[in-house]
Amino acid sequence: MNNPLDTQFFDKAVAFATQAHSGTERRGKGYPYIIHCMEAASIVATITNDPEMLAAAILHDTVEDTSVTIEEIRSEFGDRVADLVAHETAPLSDDAPWRTRKEAQLAQLANASYDSKVVAMGDKLSNMRALAADYKTIGDQLWKRFHAPNGKEDIAWYYHSLADALSDLAGTDAYLEFVNLIFDTF
Repeated sequence: MNNPLDTQFFDKAVAFATQAHSGTERRGKGYPYIIHCMEAASIVATITNDPEMLAAAILHDTVEDTSVTIEEIRSEFGDRVADLVAHETAPLSDDAPWRTRKEAQLAQLANASYDSKVVAMGDKLSNMRALAADYKTIGDQLWKRFHAPNGKEDIAWYYHSLADALSDLAGTDAYLEFVNLIFDTF
């Protein structure tokens, strides 16, 4: 007889993230923000069934977008999950210029562990799916939503650079979908 899948750790992360993001909307989407986190975790699940990585995927935006601190993540979920979430948290504040922030994120990702890149792939592919769908719907109006000074040109540079930083994942279906969406969109 097979052992049942133990989801207690992941379930705890889902509940924690749902509470942290309660009442927030995915920018311009009209649905609860937690949907993005769930999609990120489902993407990570196509690469690994590691409970800590799945938990980090569902928690990836809690420190960046809510009042939750990395110390709270560490206390609730341990060092590894906290470190994975920290690697997904922007290293510079929103006060820094757009290009400077993105370059810092890319440098952090390029030097991250394979596991951190897997968690990042969940987030970035979810974002790219939304971007590609919106571009098909509203076209070049989409680029006005971003704070990138050169609009589509900057966003294209960023996503192509993300693909380079995540190239360790080239053997995964998630990476292939990510790259295909980038080329279809830009």
